[in-house]
Amino acid sequence: MRDISNRTKAVTCQDAKVFTADTDGTTVDRLGFESVMFVVNTGIEGDTLSGSVKFDFILQESDDDSTFSAVTSSTSVTEGSVDSNGIFLTLDANGETPQTSQIGYIGGKRYVRVKIDATGTHSNGTPMSIQGILGNPIDSTDA
Repeated sequence: MRDISNRTKAVTCQDAKVFTADTDGTTVDRLGFESVMFVVNTGIEGDTLSGSVKFDFILQESDDDSTFSAVTSSTSVTEGSVDSNGIFLTLDANGETPQTSQIGYIGGKRYVRVKIDATGTHSNGTPMSIQGILGNPIDSTDA
């Protein structure tokens, strides 16, 4: 069957919880798939967000699932952009949450993840979750 559920595979990268500090996301292994989309869901901020109290979301890639580097090439992403540090989303002002954001990865590395980089003191934290959706299976039986 050719519906979307038979052509994609979902992976939980960060369970829904309140985040107060940096965390590396669960790695998505693209074996058998040509692309992955990350969906970031955030709830209402628990602290006053600003330039000195913020969350950055960094797209990272790896050949070996051990050494990761920031995705900095705009040709490796879809549905968004990355800066020179791999940041594709910054939450640094109240009113930016809750929200759902997404970014697609079509680069050449097998392993991909989203790192949450917390700047400043997050006493109460902000609820978040991240899912990876693998797509474009090389063999349609992989999905």
